[in-house]
Formats: sequence, structure tokens, C-alpha cells
Amino acid sequence: MANIQSQKKRNRQNEKRRVRNKAVRSEIKTRSKLATKAVADGDGNAHEMVRVAQKRIDKAAAKGVIHKNAAARRTSRLMRRPRAEA
Repeated sequence: MANIQSQKKRNRQNEKRRVRNKAVRSEIKTRSKLATKAVADGDGNAHEMVRVAQKRIDKAAAKGVIHKNAAARRTSRLMRRPRAEA
């Protein structure tokens, strides 16, 4: 455990951010999975689910949770699915 006050505070901040980032990453995975499944099943609501997943990915990149190139890659892969299935 750190003895320096600023390091103690930094540890608290890092833990808060870790938990928040974990929740965001989990939501991205869930939304992407639901969108992929909807497209594969030919669900009529698939377009909306893909849009929501893309929004979450872009928002995570803007907040710095994931890298912008990782967000672009995930979005690209997600958007390629409807064309392959259609």
C-alpha cells in the first residue's frame, strides 16, 4: 500500500475508472452480440440494434475507454454483417 497521499488518491481514482470502464466494455460486448444475433436471425429490428451498438462503441472511443482504431474496427465488422446476410 502506498504511503504518499497523492498515490492513495490516484489508486482510488484508478479503481473507480476501472469499474466504470469494465461496465462500458461489457455493454459494448452485449450490444454487439445482440445486434449480430438479430442480423443473423433476420429480425426486423436488427437495423435499430446495429445502430445502438455502433453508438455505444463510438461513445466508448470518445470517452477513451477503447482506442479509436479499435472502435473503427468493431464498427466496420458490425456494419459488414448486414450486407453479408442480406
